[in-house]
Amino acid sequence: MRSFVPNGLARAAVRFKPASFAGTFVALMMSALIVSACGILLETGVRASVPPERYAKAPVVAAADQYARFVTGSGDSRSESADPLPDTARVAAALADKVARVSGVEAAVPDFTFPVRQGDGVLTGHGWGSHAFTGAVLTSGGAPRAGEVVLAASAEGAAVGDMVTLETAVGRADFRVSGLAKAGSADAAEGAVAWFADARSPALAGHPGKADAIAVLAKDGTDADVLAAGVTKALAGSGAEVHTGDGRGAVEDRGLGYAKEMLTGLGGSFGGIAATVAVFTASGTVALSVAQRAREFALLRAVGATPRQIRRAVAAEAVLVAPFAGLVGCLPGVGLAHWWFGRLKDHGAIPDAVELQVSWIPLVVAVGTGLLTALAAGWAAGRRPSKIKPGQALAEASVERLRPGVIRILLGLGALVGGGFLTVVAARSAGDDAANAALGVVMLFMLAVALLGPLVARLCAALFGLALSAGDASASLAAANSRTNARRSASAITPIVLAMAFASTLVFMHTSESHVAAQQLRAGVTADHVVTDPAGLPVDAAARAARTPGVDAAVGLLQTQVLVPVGSGGDRWLQGSTTQGISGSGEQLAKVQDLDVRGGSLDRIGKGRIAIDKTLATSAKVGVGDKLPLYLPDGTRTNPEVVAVYGRGLGLSAVTMDRASLAPHVTSPFDSTLLIRGGNAKALAPLGEVTDASGYAVEQNTDRELNAWANYTMAAVLGGFAAVAAANTLVMTVLDRRRELGTLRLIGSTRRQVMRMLRWEGLLVALAGITLGTAIAAATLIPMMRGLTGEGPYAPPLVYAAFAGGAVGLGLMAVTLPGRVAMRG
Repeated sequence: MRSFVPNGLARAAVRFKPASFAGTFVALMMSALIVSACGILLETGVRASVPPERYAKAPVVAAADQYARFVTGSGDSRSESADPLPDTARVAAALADKVARVSGVEAAVPDFTFPVRQGDGVLTGHGWGSHAFTGAVLTSGGAPRAGEVVLAASAEGAAVGDMVTLETAVGRADFRVSGLAKAGSADAAEGAVAWFADARSPALAGHPGKADAIAVLAKDGTDADVLAAGVTKALAGSGAEVHTGDGRGAVEDRGLGYAKEMLTGLGGSFGGIAATVAVFTASGTVALSVAQRAREFALLRAVGATPRQIRRAVAAEAVLVAPFAGLVGCLPGVGLAHWWFGRLKDHGAIPDAVELQVSWIPLVVAVGTGLLTALAAGWAAGRRPSKIKPGQALAEASVERLRPGVIRILLGLGALVGGGFLTVVAARSAGDDAANAALGVVMLFMLAVALLGPLVARLCAALFGLALSAGDASASLAAANSRTNARRSASAITPIVLAMAFASTLVFMHTSESHVAAQQLRAGVTADHVVTDPAGLPVDAAARAARTPGVDAAVGLLQTQVLVPVGSGGDRWLQGSTTQGISGSGEQLAKVQDLDVRGGSLDRIGKGRIAIDKTLATSAKVGVGDKLPLYLPDGTRTNPEVVAVYGRGLGLSAVTMDRASLAPHVTSPFDSTLLIRGGNAKALAPLGEVTDASGYAVEQNTDRELNAWANYTMAAVLGGFAAVAAANTLVMTVLDRRRELGTLRLIGSTRRQVMRMLRWEGLLVALAGITLGTAIAAATLIPMMRGLTGEGPYAPPLVYAAFAGGAVGLGLMAVTLPGRVAMRG
């Protein structure tokens, strides 16, 4: 450990060469910012919980597993994944009788929650038995029986004995108001509530014999853990899970599962990439800082310093700078995590009850990562100056080495070949397989650029230098400087390549998908009228529309998701696929929606028979006539036959099936969209909001754009970090050239000529970074988009111009400002 204790030499280096260490400080600070922010999101995803509200008075709750369990491999290679279900999985309501016989149980109440339409409004329906744990109390009348309902006392115009018309999963029916009740605290957040007889609630919800959960009330003095153990034993083999504490909150708020998955994905997957980029860039800056002091190390070797003393000095400098930089970086890192978490909440991706978890763990990891990065990079950069002979060290300090080490070149070539290989793999894959391979493409090509940086910089300087050679003396000198000092140029080019490659990949991946989806949506919706309602359309909307004069076809769409196993061999996973359940036949669907059928026939869609998008078919390795195993929204496994494959699944839905097969497995029985051929908008207005196909396409595209912010935010985080790193590196290189710039002034160059030379160098670096970053983004996006959409990437010209212009502006500003400072010195 003595090697890491700051000695006088290290302290003097920091004191007398502050510019170099300021750049290292900024790089390590930014690294800690990224690592700490992503670490906080990851920890929140792992520890996230929701305190129970509806089940707060029920110490134990039994419910079905809300995750789809997918097993791949066998033996030692066996693995199981858990994906949140798109809808609620339910348990048999009859299990409440088993639970009620457990010692210590006061009552076991099956709980039902389902939407109910009343005119233009929507109520939340429950079984009356839930009042035992929600606190709802009758203010007048009595409990409901079959054909009766209890309404909230706050409902306008409601009185005991009135008849009200309500729509449930079984259709429109009249109910007698048996009573009025004051909603309990657990019902208050649901808005208007209606209570039905417990015996009728499963059928009204559309799930006969099923309950959302079973709330277990305990007798006085019964311990919750003891009670849970008894309930678990009673339900053994039923598939139901028993929850206590905050686990009850996860049962009532299904959004928690998706929130945990999103946060762990951001903090883990994206955070891993971001942390790798941050550490990668920071290590390059540290190495540059050490390389800039090659002359000092050479002089120290010449006056008798041992290799061990040189290595100790470099390590001690890291100990002096890295911890403080890490601590300073953690402060904005916590702020970034809070901002990002808040934005996710604003977009409804995270339940309001989930709190951001900020502990010491990600902060220590961020500081420790920065310290290890500084030590490793300093050791690698200082290894050669400390080993070679003093005379040779002085010679190398005066003239840059022409090429990197052999090992570095071999590793760089290996990364280049690996990136090329994955490009071919991505081009031959489809769906998520192509996306996963493309991620490896961008990472390997970036690694190749970093390892082969000096050679790449020399090549770029030679190519761009041809144009500069035709310019004035400042331009020619800039080209010569870039060729001669390729390592210095490479250290500035690499962050710009990072910024361009990652920002372009993340942003243009979204614009490409949105562009193709919008095209497919516009071409695919051939209906004359589209009827929608945020609360869901009436159950008989399609039938009523079909009876309207002039209507040729009316098809209702029940839209949700299913989970489909994709991939091949042992590398398989569940992919969420948009799904539409159609109320009419395939022949009727063809009149209002053009799915671009590539094989089979939509006419055969029915019970046990579905149609799927071609990209999904390729990913799942199935075709017309094959069986496709999938998980319905509530986790029910089924194995329907594929009877048609079509090409517009990205803009419409990836899976098309009959509504009757889908409706029993979703919470809401109401169609979200009604497509109509013929008729007139005025006659259809009573059904909901009526628009034409183009207006519907605009609405759908707007919804899609609202989700784009996630990609843009990730691009801003990575691109912004890389941009700061690029500016930081350029500032470091310019400030380190005071002697060179002073020499140019002494031999007669004017201040204007020197500044023009620096601007040409900055422009050359920026153009090289833009070119390489664009090439990497193209190599990533082209196979990825071919696999995901079947078409090439779409890059809006103005957005790309903004990226390129930003890189050029950054390069020019980062050399101009420090250049003026250096010239004044």
